[in-house]
Amino acid sequence: MKRRDFITLLGGAAAWPLAARAQQPAMPFVGLVNAGSREMAAERVAAFRNGLSENGYVEGQNVTVEYHWLDGQYDHLPSLMADLARRRAAVITTPGSTPGALAAKAATTTIPIVFGVGDDPVGLGLVASFARPGGNATGINIFVNELVAKRLGLLHELVPKAVRVAVLVNPANAPSAETTLRDLPEAARAIGLQIQVLNASTSREIEAAFATLVRERADALFVAPDAFFISRRVQFVTLAARHGIPTAHNAREEVEAGGLMSYGTDNLDMWRQVGVYTGQILKGAKPADLPVLQSTKFEFVINLQTARALGLEVPNSLQLLADEVIE
Repeated sequence: MKRRDFITLLGGAAAWPLAARAQQPAMPFVGLVNAGSREMAAERVAAFRNGLSENGYVEGQNVTVEYHWLDGQYDHLPSLMADLARRRAAVITTPGSTPGALAAKAATTTIPIVFGVGDDPVGLGLVASFARPGGNATGINIFVNELVAKRLGLLHELVPKAVRVAVLVNPANAPSAETTLRDLPEAARAIGLQIQVLNASTSREIEAAFATLVRERADALFVAPDAFFISRRVQFVTLAARHGIPTAHNAREEVEAGGLMSYGTDNLDMWRQVGVYTGQILKGAKPADLPVLQSTKFEFVINLQTARALGLEVPNSLQLLADEVIE
Protein backbone atom coordinates (compact mmCIF):
# COMPACT_ATOMS: atom_id res chain seq x y z
CA MET A 1 0.00 0.00 0.00
CA LYS A 2 1.30 3.42 -0.85
CA ARG A 3 1.95 5.74 2.03
CA ARG A 4 -0.54 8.31 0.66
CA ASP A 5 -3.30 5.68 0.45
CA PHE A 6 -2.58 4.60 4.04
CA ILE A 7 -2.89 8.19 5.26
CA THR A 8 -6.19 8.58 3.39
CA LEU A 9 -7.63 5.44 4.95
CA LEU A 10 -6.42 6.42 8.38
CA GLY A 11 -7.96 9.85 8.05
CA GLY A 12 -11.29 8.31 7.06
CA ALA A 13 -11.23 5.96 10.05
CA ALA A 14 -10.46 8.83 12.41
CA ALA A 15 -13.29 10.89 11.00
CA TRP A 16 -15.87 8.12 11.34
CA PRO A 17 -16.41 8.35 15.13
CA LEU A 18 -16.94 12.11 14.80
CA ALA A 19 -19.56 11.59 12.13
CA ALA A 20 -21.25 8.90 14.18
CA ARG A 21 -21.35 11.13 17.21
CA ALA A 22 -22.81 13.95 15.14
CA GLN A 23 -25.64 11.65 14.06
CA GLN A 24 -26.52 10.55 17.60
CA PRO A 25 -29.80 12.05 18.82
CA ALA A 26 -29.64 14.82 21.40
CA MET A 27 -30.40 13.89 24.99
CA PRO A 28 -34.07 14.37 25.95
CA PHE A 29 -34.65 17.34 28.18
CA VAL A 30 -37.02 17.59 31.11
CA GLY A 31 -38.45 20.92 32.23
CA LEU A 32 -38.85 21.04 36.02
CA VAL A 33 -40.88 23.97 37.32
CA ASN A 34 -41.38 24.95 40.96
CA ALA A 35 -42.73 28.13 42.55
CA GLY A 36 -40.04 28.20 45.23
CA SER A 37 -36.47 29.45 45.11
CA ARG A 38 -33.23 27.81 44.04
CA GLU A 39 -31.96 28.25 47.61
CA MET A 40 -34.43 25.64 48.91
CA ALA A 41 -33.75 23.13 46.17
CA ALA A 42 -30.80 20.92 47.10
CA GLU A 43 -32.50 18.07 49.00
CA ARG A 44 -35.56 18.07 46.76
CA VAL A 45 -33.54 17.97 43.55
CA ALA A 46 -31.47 15.12 45.01
CA ALA A 47 -34.70 13.19 45.70
CA PHE A 48 -35.91 13.84 42.13
CA ARG A 49 -32.58 12.60 40.73
CA ASN A 50 -32.84 9.47 42.88
CA GLY A 51 -36.21 8.78 41.31
CA LEU A 52 -34.79 9.23 37.81
CA SER A 53 -31.89 6.91 38.59
CA GLU A 54 -34.31 4.12 39.57
CA ASN A 55 -35.15 3.96 35.87
CA GLY A 56 -31.59 4.25 34.62
CA TYR A 57 -31.51 8.00 33.94
CA VAL A 58 -28.61 10.12 35.14
CA GLU A 59 -28.68 13.85 34.64
CA GLY A 60 -25.94 14.96 32.26
CA GLN A 61 -25.38 11.43 30.92
CA ASN A 62 -28.61 10.44 29.20
CA VAL A 63 -31.04 13.20 30.19
CA THR A 64 -30.90 16.96 30.64
CA VAL A 65 -32.99 18.72 33.28
CA GLU A 66 -33.84 22.41 33.05
CA TYR A 67 -34.73 23.81 36.48
CA HIS A 68 -37.03 26.80 36.66
CA TRP A 69 -37.45 28.36 40.13
CA LEU A 70 -40.15 31.05 40.09
CA ASP A 71 -39.55 32.50 43.57
CA GLY A 72 -43.28 33.11 43.88
CA GLN A 73 -43.74 34.78 40.48
CA TYR A 74 -46.71 32.70 39.40
CA ASP A 75 -47.53 35.15 36.60
CA HIS A 76 -44.50 33.80 34.70
CA LEU A 77 -46.05 30.35 34.38
CA PRO A 78 -48.02 30.76 31.10
CA SER A 79 -45.05 32.05 29.09
CA LEU A 80 -42.66 29.54 30.67
CA MET A 81 -44.89 26.56 29.90
CA ALA A 82 -45.53 27.82 26.38
CA ASP A 83 -41.76 27.98 25.85
CA LEU A 84 -41.21 24.45 27.16
CA ALA A 85 -43.97 23.21 24.87
CA ARG A 86 -42.55 25.08 21.86
CA ARG A 87 -39.12 23.55 22.45
CA ARG A 88 -40.70 20.10 22.82
CA ALA A 89 -39.56 19.09 26.27
CA ALA A 90 -39.65 15.33 26.67
CA VAL A 91 -41.48 15.73 29.99
CA ILE A 92 -42.69 18.70 32.03
CA THR A 93 -42.62 18.12 35.79
CA THR A 94 -44.26 20.29 38.43
CA PRO A 95 -43.50 18.78 41.87
CA GLY A 96 -45.37 20.62 44.61
CA SER A 97 -47.02 23.16 42.31
CA THR A 98 -50.71 22.99 41.51
CA PRO A 99 -50.60 26.28 39.53
CA GLY A 100 -47.65 24.85 37.58
CA ALA A 101 -49.54 21.68 36.71
CA LEU A 102 -52.56 23.68 35.55
CA ALA A 103 -50.37 25.98 33.44
CA ALA A 104 -48.61 22.99 31.86
CA LYS A 105 -51.95 21.35 31.06
CA ALA A 106 -53.14 24.58 29.44
CA ALA A 107 -49.96 24.81 27.34
CA THR A 108 -49.92 21.30 25.86
CA THR A 109 -52.14 18.29 25.36
CA THR A 110 -49.36 16.10 23.98
CA ILE A 111 -46.18 16.56 26.04
CA PRO A 112 -46.22 14.31 29.14
CA ILE A 113 -46.72 16.10 32.46
CA VAL A 114 -45.78 14.67 35.87
CA PHE A 115 -47.24 16.64 38.77
CA GLY A 116 -47.25 16.73 42.54
CA VAL A 117 -50.41 18.59 43.58
CA GLY A 118 -52.06 19.32 46.91
CA ASP A 119 -55.59 19.32 45.49
CA ASP A 120 -57.77 16.64 43.90
CA PRO A 121 -56.33 16.26 40.36
CA VAL A 122 -59.68 14.99 39.05
CA GLY A 123 -61.49 18.05 40.38
CA LEU A 124 -58.77 20.26 38.91
CA GLY A 125 -59.31 18.71 35.48
CA LEU A 126 -55.77 17.35 35.25
CA VAL A 127 -56.85 13.71 34.89
CA ALA A 128 -60.02 11.76 34.18
CA SER A 129 -59.57 9.48 37.19
CA PHE A 130 -56.88 8.30 39.60
CA ALA A 131 -56.72 4.78 38.16
CA ARG A 132 -56.93 5.85 34.51
CA PRO A 133 -55.60 9.39 34.01
CA GLY A 134 -56.54 9.21 30.35
CA GLY A 135 -54.54 12.15 29.02
CA ASN A 136 -51.01 13.53 29.02
CA ALA A 137 -50.71 14.07 32.79
CA THR A 138 -50.20 11.93 35.86
CA GLY A 139 -48.36 12.19 39.16
CA ILE A 140 -49.05 12.21 42.87
CA ASN A 141 -51.69 13.81 45.07
CA ILE A 142 -49.96 15.02 48.23
CA PHE A 143 -53.09 16.04 50.20
CA VAL A 144 -51.55 19.35 51.27
CA ASN A 145 -54.85 21.17 51.46
CA GLU A 146 -56.87 18.24 52.76
CA LEU A 147 -54.73 18.35 55.93
CA VAL A 148 -55.69 21.93 56.83
CA ALA A 149 -58.09 20.99 59.64
CA LYS A 150 -55.67 18.49 61.18
CA ARG A 151 -52.86 21.07 61.16
CA LEU A 152 -55.06 23.68 62.82
CA GLY A 153 -56.06 21.18 65.51
CA LEU A 154 -52.43 20.38 66.29
CA LEU A 155 -51.62 24.09 66.53
CA HIS A 156 -54.49 24.49 69.00
CA GLU A 157 -53.12 21.66 71.14
CA LEU A 158 -49.69 23.26 71.16
CA VAL A 159 -51.06 26.72 71.93
CA PRO A 160 -54.22 25.95 73.95
CA LYS A 161 -54.69 29.55 75.11
CA ALA A 162 -54.86 30.85 71.54
CA VAL A 163 -58.21 32.31 70.52
CA ARG A 164 -57.42 34.53 67.55
CA VAL A 165 -55.46 32.89 64.73
CA ALA A 166 -54.20 34.80 61.70
CA VAL A 167 -54.29 32.79 58.46
CA LEU A 168 -51.83 33.80 55.75
CA VAL A 169 -52.59 32.82 52.15
CA ASN A 170 -50.95 33.66 48.85
CA PRO A 171 -53.64 34.93 46.45
CA ALA A 172 -51.25 34.33 43.55
CA ASN A 173 -51.54 30.61 44.36
CA ALA A 174 -55.30 30.49 43.89
CA PRO A 175 -55.86 26.72 44.33
CA SER A 176 -54.13 26.64 47.73
CA ALA A 177 -55.68 29.91 48.93
CA GLU A 178 -59.20 28.89 47.89
CA THR A 179 -59.02 25.45 49.48
CA THR A 180 -57.53 26.80 52.71
CA LEU A 181 -60.23 29.45 53.03
CA ARG A 182 -62.92 26.94 52.18
CA ASP A 183 -61.95 24.37 54.80
CA LEU A 184 -60.46 26.42 57.62
CA PRO A 185 -63.46 28.44 58.94
CA GLU A 186 -65.48 25.33 59.80
CA ALA A 187 -62.45 23.67 61.40
CA ALA A 188 -61.81 26.81 63.46
CA ARG A 189 -65.41 27.04 64.67
CA ALA A 190 -65.34 23.40 65.73
CA ILE A 191 -62.54 24.11 68.24
CA GLY A 192 -63.61 27.61 69.25
CA LEU A 193 -61.05 29.64 67.31
CA GLN A 194 -61.51 32.97 65.55
CA ILE A 195 -59.58 33.47 62.32
CA GLN A 196 -58.40 36.54 60.46
CA VAL A 197 -57.34 36.14 56.85
CA LEU A 198 -54.25 37.97 55.59
CA ASN A 199 -52.76 37.98 52.07
CA ALA A 200 -49.15 38.05 50.90
CA SER A 201 -47.52 37.37 47.54
CA THR A 202 -44.18 39.12 48.09
CA SER A 203 -41.60 39.51 50.84
CA ARG A 204 -42.80 43.05 51.50
CA GLU A 205 -46.37 41.84 51.87
CA ILE A 206 -45.23 39.20 54.35
CA GLU A 207 -43.72 42.02 56.44
CA ALA A 208 -47.00 43.94 56.18
CA ALA A 209 -49.02 40.87 57.18
CA PHE A 210 -46.96 40.45 60.35
CA ALA A 211 -47.43 44.12 61.18
CA THR A 212 -51.19 43.63 60.85
CA LEU A 213 -51.41 40.47 62.95
CA VAL A 214 -49.31 42.09 65.70
CA ARG A 215 -51.52 45.18 65.64
CA GLU A 216 -54.66 43.00 65.76
CA ARG A 217 -53.13 40.92 68.58
CA ALA A 218 -53.36 37.52 66.92
CA ASP A 219 -52.32 34.66 69.20
CA ALA A 220 -50.82 32.48 66.46
CA LEU A 221 -50.19 32.33 62.70
CA PHE A 222 -51.38 29.56 60.38
CA VAL A 223 -49.38 29.63 57.13
CA ALA A 224 -51.17 28.17 54.10
CA PRO A 225 -49.34 25.65 51.90
CA ASP A 226 -47.28 27.51 49.29
CA ALA A 227 -43.84 26.91 47.77
CA PHE A 228 -43.04 30.62 47.89
CA PHE A 229 -43.80 30.71 51.62
CA ILE A 230 -41.45 27.77 52.15
CA SER A 231 -38.71 29.62 50.29
CA ARG A 232 -39.25 32.60 52.65
CA ARG A 233 -39.05 30.47 55.79
CA VAL A 234 -36.13 32.41 57.27
CA GLN A 235 -38.13 35.62 56.97
CA PHE A 236 -41.10 33.97 58.68
CA VAL A 237 -38.96 32.66 61.53
CA THR A 238 -37.24 36.01 62.04
CA LEU A 239 -40.50 37.93 62.19
CA ALA A 240 -42.23 35.32 64.36
CA ALA A 241 -39.35 35.34 66.86
CA ARG A 242 -39.28 39.13 66.94
CA HIS A 243 -42.97 39.33 67.79
CA GLY A 244 -43.34 36.11 69.81
CA ILE A 245 -45.84 34.51 67.41
CA PRO A 246 -46.31 30.70 67.27
CA THR A 247 -46.49 29.51 63.67
CA ALA A 248 -47.95 26.43 62.00
CA HIS A 249 -46.66 25.28 58.59
CA ASN A 250 -47.07 22.39 56.19
CA ALA A 251 -43.39 21.59 55.44
CA ARG A 252 -40.68 20.34 57.78
CA GLU A 253 -38.12 22.76 56.29
CA GLU A 254 -40.03 25.63 57.87
CA VAL A 255 -39.77 24.02 61.30
CA GLU A 256 -36.13 23.11 60.83
CA ALA A 257 -35.56 26.84 60.21
CA GLY A 258 -37.28 27.70 63.52
CA GLY A 259 -41.04 27.57 62.99
CA LEU A 260 -43.05 26.03 65.83
CA MET A 261 -44.68 23.08 64.06
CA SER A 262 -45.59 21.52 60.75
CA TYR A 263 -47.91 18.79 59.60
CA GLY A 264 -47.95 17.62 56.01
CA THR A 265 -46.76 15.24 53.35
CA ASP A 266 -43.20 13.97 53.19
CA ASN A 267 -42.11 16.30 50.39
CA LEU A 268 -38.86 14.49 49.62
CA ASP A 269 -40.77 11.28 48.97
CA MET A 270 -43.08 13.19 46.62
CA TRP A 271 -40.14 14.63 44.66
CA ARG A 272 -38.61 11.15 44.38
CA GLN A 273 -41.86 9.72 43.07
CA VAL A 274 -42.14 12.50 40.48
CA GLY A 275 -38.63 11.49 39.38
CA VAL A 276 -39.65 7.83 39.18
CA TYR A 277 -42.61 8.58 36.92
CA THR A 278 -40.51 10.94 34.80
CA GLY A 279 -37.97 8.17 34.27
CA GLN A 280 -40.68 5.67 33.36
CA ILE A 281 -42.09 8.07 30.77
CA LEU A 282 -38.64 8.67 29.30
CA LYS A 283 -38.39 4.88 28.90
CA GLY A 284 -41.63 4.85 26.92
CA ALA A 285 -44.51 4.65 29.41
CA LYS A 286 -47.54 6.84 28.73
CA PRO A 287 -49.02 9.11 31.41
CA ALA A 288 -52.48 7.76 30.60
CA ASP A 289 -51.33 4.32 31.78
CA LEU A 290 -49.66 5.46 35.02
CA PRO A 291 -52.22 5.76 37.84
CA VAL A 292 -52.16 8.86 40.00
CA LEU A 293 -50.54 7.98 43.31
CA GLN A 294 -51.62 9.21 46.72
CA SER A 295 -49.22 10.18 49.51
CA THR A 296 -48.96 7.72 52.35
CA LYS A 297 -46.15 9.43 54.28
CA PHE A 298 -47.10 12.33 56.56
CA GLU A 299 -44.95 14.17 59.07
CA PHE A 300 -45.72 16.00 62.30
CA VAL A 301 -42.65 17.99 63.37
CA ILE A 302 -42.27 20.15 66.49
CA ASN A 303 -39.44 22.56 67.23
CA LEU A 304 -39.03 22.22 70.99
CA GLN A 305 -36.45 24.98 71.14
CA THR A 306 -38.90 27.41 69.55
CA ALA A 307 -41.64 26.27 71.92
CA ARG A 308 -39.42 27.04 74.92
CA ALA A 309 -38.55 30.46 73.52
CA LEU A 310 -42.29 31.18 73.23
CA GLY A 311 -42.93 29.98 76.79
CA LEU A 312 -44.95 27.00 75.61
CA GLU A 313 -44.91 23.65 77.38
CA VAL A 314 -45.30 20.83 74.88
CA PRO A 315 -47.23 17.91 76.42
CA ASN A 316 -45.50 14.54 76.37
CA SER A 317 -48.46 13.14 74.46
CA LEU A 318 -47.75 15.52 71.55
CA GLN A 319 -44.03 14.82 71.66
CA LEU A 320 -44.75 11.10 71.40
CA LEU A 321 -47.18 11.74 68.55
CA ALA A 322 -44.63 13.78 66.57
CA ASP A 323 -42.50 12.11 63.91
CA GLU A 324 -39.64 14.39 64.91
CA VAL A 325 -38.98 16.72 67.83
CA ILE A 326 -36.24 19.25 67.14
CA GLU A 327 -34.37 20.01 70.36
